[in-house]
Amino acid sequence: MIRVGLIGCGNIGSFIAHYIDHSKKFRLTSVFDTRQESIEKILPTLKHTPIIASNIRMLLTEADIIVEAASQQAVRAYGREILTAGKSLLIMSVGALADERLFIALKQKAEQNKCFIYLPSGAICGIDGVKAASAGVIQDVTLTTTKPPTAMQGIPYLTKKGIDVNHLRKPTVVYSGTAAQASRLFPRNINVSTIIGLSGIGLEKTKVRIVVDPAIRDNIHEVNLTGDCGEIHIKLRNEPSPENPKTSYLACLSAVKTLEEIGNRVRIGT
Repeated sequence: MIRVGLIGCGNIGSFIAHYIDHSKKFRLTSVFDTRQESIEKILPTLKHTPIIASNIRMLLTEADIIVEAASQQAVRAYGREILTAGKSLLIMSVGALADERLFIALKQKAEQNKCFIYLPSGAICGIDGVKAASAGVIQDVTLTTTKPPTAMQGIPYLTKKGIDVNHLRKPTVVYSGTAAQASRLFPRNINVSTIIGLSGIGLEKTKVRIVVDPAIRDNIHEVNLTGDCGEIHIKLRNEPSPENPKTSYLACLSAVKTLEEIGNRVRIGT
């Protein structure tokens, strides 16, 4: 049985915890969250009570693999220490890896300590095709993400721009730029841009458009790629998580499926 330590007991963290709690392959041995109320909320709902880690070192002593489901800041603060301890790390807040120096440092730690970094595809699909296309030449990759106003509330970048998403009456482009910049400006809203950039031609060359549409309730992602392989067109209409409209339910499912694949002798896709 694989022992799992969890950082973050919010929406995605709770989903992962409940999945592990019913798994025969994994055991949730420890949890860590700087918000005590999040831990207190999740513990009574679990059959197997994990240890509440008071610090990251305590979390590490109880687990074989660490799942980060907290924030980009958590990746920056704890990623190196986790990998230095020889523990594999599953990262949900992949936007943190838009920082190239951090990504290189984490890869080096994983190589030095013979452990792994797992990056779920999250709220997007077709990552296997983008990765395969990158073995040849890719000319262009563009991601267009369309979200309802409820998923884009309270974002400092939009406030600074004077954009009140609650007063929009038609689909409005609120951002157009690179995936690298999108990951920094929308740390909790556009992780898909980072995973696409890392899988294909890089975050600086991957184009991103973010649209807020008051007429929809789902999160819509469209990827258009052109290259030696031909053209790839992907469109998803994702149901938001019941607990948090800023998170697609598919992202939660992607996390637990990535966990399930660990150690499998047969792996499907690139």
